[in-house]
Amino acid sequence: MVFYFKARPEAGDYTIFMGLDKHENEDLIKYGFPEDIWFHVDKMSSAHVYLRLNKGQTIDAISEGLLEDCVQLVKANSIQGKVRTVRVEKRVNEIVNRLNKTKVERKPDLKAEREAVNAAERAVRKLQLRDKKRREEMERLEKEKQAEIRSYKGLMISDKMTSNKQIASTNKSLQELEDDFM
Repeated sequence: MVFYFKARPEAGDYTIFMGLDKHENEDLIKYGFPEDIWFHVDKMSSAHVYLRLNKGQTIDAISEGLLEDCVQLVKANSIQGKVRTVRVEKRVNEIVNRLNKTKVERKPDLKAEREAVNAAERAVRKLQLRDKKRREEMERLEKEKQAEIRSYKGLMISDKMTSNKQIASTNKSLQELEDDFM
């Protein structure tokens, strides 16, 4: 069982979640995303609380309010102690109660979720690679076309040439030949 919480509205649309016990916590770690931030009391038995950041965000993007929500959940679901980077002196029941009102229990297939995200990322990379190859091929063809235009190969084609003997055999006057030439 995994518990999901909604962060305070002014913090943005973030998912906060925690496992029911150590088995779920192990799966949450195993199938976690690179964007997941883990909150836990150092060297003590405590809840494992996770915050899923948006793609490309770093830990520096966490606002004070969002950080407070996460550490209060750890504090409320732990025996005692401090959080590694933030000292939580006391439990703030208003925050914990607000978060508990948003609590949703689910039994997610963490492995399938992770595999789906990996498959989507592979598909994006595959499309990007295909587009890159298509652009490179178009650039190569354009370069060949420009090289063909600049070359003299197309000027001296024997099918388009006439010899003096062929001109003489047409029985045209010199004036007619000059008119055809122009």
